[in-house]
Amino acid sequence: MNLSIIIPVYNSEKILDNLMSQIDSSLSNTEINDNYEVILINDQSKDESWKKIKNLCLNYKFLKGINLRENFGQHNAIMAGLNYCSGKKIITMDDDLQHPPEYLINIYNELKNNDACYTYYKNRRHIKWKKIVSWANNIISSFLLNKPFHIYLSSFRGINRNVVNKIIQSKDVNVYLDSLILNATKNISMITVEHSQRLSGESNYTFKKLIKLWSNMVLSSKIYPVRFSSILVGLLKITIKL
Repeated sequence: MNLSIIIPVYNSEKILDNLMSQIDSSLSNTEINDNYEVILINDQSKDESWKKIKNLCLNYKFLKGINLRENFGQHNAIMAGLNYCSGKKIITMDDDLQHPPEYLINIYNELKNNDACYTYYKNRRHIKWKKIVSWANNIISSFLLNKPFHIYLSSFRGINRNVVNKIIQSKDVNVYLDSLILNATKNISMITVEHSQRLSGESNYTFKKLIKLWSNMVLSSKIYPVRFSSILVGLLKITIKL
């Protein structure tokens, strides 16, 4: 299997038809062709997402579904997919079509010479508070994870099998995927992609979930939590002023 595409799903039943159609269209007539799989991980959606996934599996031979027994969050859901996938190269993306499927082949090609590839969003469509939080996250992660500042930790990312094999050895309950990637390799590239409007509904990522994600980042780092608290307080003061 050349490529595995892992997509955590939460309350996106109205988007999944379009998402799968665009992925299928974007990868047809490419060197990947039919040698790929898509894994949709239902993170205990409150709508009919799992029913939709099961129906889609009947229409797309490359599609597989995983139904988690409870809501574990985006990074844990992706980890489930990483333990299940079989691709030599792996790409993770969101379920809301803000990550355009036409860039899948670009990320795939980057992985020919790099262990990992992250994406920087051009013309970002997020609301203001999310842009501010993203800016803060880049600063915090650079400090805590010893990350180069120019590497933007987006959820639209690609990683090679050698990195995945290292990542899935982690048995941590609080998964922060990017920390595991950065610990596994320094051979990381960046590409710029367009950022689309969410096709339907509202984002499921709340400020509370972002704080929890930051907490997982701290637990995955070697920096004392008190130092993180000092950083967070400072950033929140800046955010309030903005």
